[in-house]
Order: sequence, then C-alpha cells, then structure tokens
Amino acid sequence: MISGAEDSSFTSFRAGSSYLNLISQPKDKIWAWWGRTIFYVSDVDDFYKNAIAQGIKTDTTPRNAEWGERYFHLTDLDGHEISFSKPLKGSR
Repeated sequence: MISGAEDSSFTSFRAGSSYLNLISQPKDKIWAWWGRTIFYVSDVDDFYKNAIAQGIKTDTTPRNAEWGERYFHLTDLDGHEISFSKPLKGSR
C-alpha cells in the first residue's frame, strides 16, 4: 500500500510498475463514473500546454497533489476521465 489505510476513503496500491487506486463510497451512492485512466508523462505542464494549443478542453489545470504527483484531468468525447501525471521528486 502506498497511501490510505483500512478506514480511508481512498487507498493506492502498487501493482508491479503500475498502481491500483480504490475509492470507498456509501452503499446508497449511485456511480455515474467508472474510473480514470492515468498516463504518466515526462512533463505534465508541457503536455497540458500542448493539449490546450490543440483546442482540447481540460477539467483541471496542472497541480501538485498531496499523494505526490503533478497531474491534470480531461474527459474524452466518450465521457472517459483521463489523467496525465508525473510523480514529484522524492515521492514513491
């Protein structure tokens, strides 16, 4: 386990060279969202600038997350959430 705990609502596990993230929600919550695909890139800010230059709308701007990555999200035309990320130095 990388982050989270038994009583956490979010937990991240290392799975080989990848990660498995789990989110806990109340039983009565109905999900309209299936999950997120994460692609690791060498430079999140450059990747974001390139996406914007091509007219791609993003859901977020690049930011540092408390779990030790810099990332931004976008939603593709089919409604799939995609994240572009890079671990911050000294994390993981």
